[in-house]
Amino acid sequence: MAATTLATESAYQGYAIEELSVGMSAEYVRTVSEADIIAFAKLSGDNNPVHLDAAFAAKTMFKGQIAHGMLSAAFISTALGTKLPGYGCIYMSQDLRFKAPVRIGDTVRTEVTVSEVIAEKKRAVLLTKCYVGDKIVLEGTAMMMVPSKAEQAPAPLPQAQSFA
Repeated sequence: MAATTLATESAYQGYAIEELSVGMSAEYVRTVSEADIIAFAKLSGDNNPVHLDAAFAAKTMFKGQIAHGMLSAAFISTALGTKLPGYGCIYMSQDLRFKAPVRIGDTVRTEVTVSEVIAEKKRAVLLTKCYVGDKIVLEGTAMMMVPSKAEQAPAPLPQAQSFA
């Protein structure tokens, strides 16, 4: 099996449990392309034609192709794992409510906001929302395990790291 190499540009970004407070927020923004939907279908195995077949999708209640709901949920994972709390946190749970479809060309703005910090258990609860324009397309709540300052990962070396 070939190794995957990820280049690192700077130190890991993340907050320790001691640094979190209620109201902190972060966002991740991505425009969904047809290539994203195809790649997600290949990766997940979900080849439902409502995502992949324009002619089929046109006959559905959505009147056209829509992105996989879990693709938008993956954007939540990105915001949590790279922005807030950031590197080193571990997803423990997530509830999701899908409110509206995401279509090819839509720009999804994902927002995560700390709603509770449980310092003694190294846990944080975050409200999670995805928007297209001003419309909420996905919302929920995540529980994260967040490392203490003593447990945070050290800054990576400036050269590329290899993962098998």
